[in-house]
Amino acid sequence: MSEYIFKLPDLGEGTVESEIGEWFIKVGDIVKEEDLVGTMMTDKAAVELSSPVTGRVLKLAGEPGDIVAVGAPLVIVETEAEVETPAQDSAAADLAEAPAPDTEAALAAPVAAPATAEPAERSRVITSPAIRRRAKAAGIDLTQVPGSGPGGRILRSDFERYEQATGTTAAATKRSTNTREIRVIGLRRLIAERMSTAKREIPHFSYVEEMDITELEALRKHLNARKGNPQERLTLLPFLGLALIRALREFPQCNATYDKERNVIIQHEAVHLGVATQTPDGLKVPVVRHAETMDIETLAAEIRRVSLAARDNSARKNELSGSTITITSLGKLGGIASTPVINMPEVGIIGVNRAVERAMVFNGQVAVRLMMNLSTSFDHRFVDGYDAAAMVQSIKDMLEHPATIFV
Repeated sequence: MSEYIFKLPDLGEGTVESEIGEWFIKVGDIVKEEDLVGTMMTDKAAVELSSPVTGRVLKLAGEPGDIVAVGAPLVIVETEAEVETPAQDSAAADLAEAPAPDTEAALAAPVAAPATAEPAERSRVITSPAIRRRAKAAGIDLTQVPGSGPGGRILRSDFERYEQATGTTAAATKRSTNTREIRVIGLRRLIAERMSTAKREIPHFSYVEEMDITELEALRKHLNARKGNPQERLTLLPFLGLALIRALREFPQCNATYDKERNVIIQHEAVHLGVATQTPDGLKVPVVRHAETMDIETLAAEIRRVSLAARDNSARKNELSGSTITITSLGKLGGIASTPVINMPEVGIIGVNRAVERAMVFNGQVAVRLMMNLSTSFDHRFVDGYDAAAMVQSIKDMLEHPATIFV
């Protein structure tokens, strides 16, 4: 019998410490080699860690939210030639060697099984932290959910299919009237810290302008009508992105970042376009790098790709950092106006509000026009109000006369 100290590995990309996100084990549990033990939070994502040995858990490094240095003990495991396990572990081993059933058959089995049936092997569940949170909120035992991904990984489609089959969505689960405390950890803690710092340190200058995008919408619909694949259809974002890129040529002071330590403003020739994206884990800003080199189709495809990568946690670090200016949009929830918070260390952010049809005076006549507001914020220490307004007016001119975007 001996003790194995599982130390926090180097998670790459210069990480020197990491925050405990979630434990899938507790002291006294039996873990097998390659079982998932928990998640560690980096600045950008949750990283799942597996046990390198089989044994009994003696000690955990801390609670979710605690910080652990790379190379410090994370889990201490008692190992021996044979670790005694409960009877159901033997049964689980037998099941593991049996041929895996197809997804539909596997789904039918747990749904029909008695509610008192014990899971075969809790620690072998492979899925994302977002799915684990949804399962916890809905009271769903993930060991009962058949996974169709690699190695039996439970995908979002698997989880939602199980929810529908069993009627156990979070909304359908009986709620307690008691309050509960939720520790602010992981990405949510990082968002809170960065938002607080941005609002505390940056004197935001906000500027809202309305624009007539009737012609732009007509062009967008015309281009989309020629596309056979619905997933390739253009939204307003790539048009706005292209207009912003063109405007930044005239206003390079808005395509800049502030190095606080050196007290230096860095103006960038390249436009690394941040796209604020809501994900199951919170707000992320994936980056379209060198957007200034792209046409409308390429830019649209890259916005779709990096946004999806941010949502499914497949984005690499360079796709979640290094932006020089950011676009943010709430789509149909965009409202009339907003005051977006600058994504430090950038000096400007462009917010898109909801497009609505309104009666406007157009060429001397009252006509129904499609109107949309841009809500922008700039760091008033480095971008003068006149320059910020002038840049937004340049964007407005291009969006109202969309042919000029491509000149």
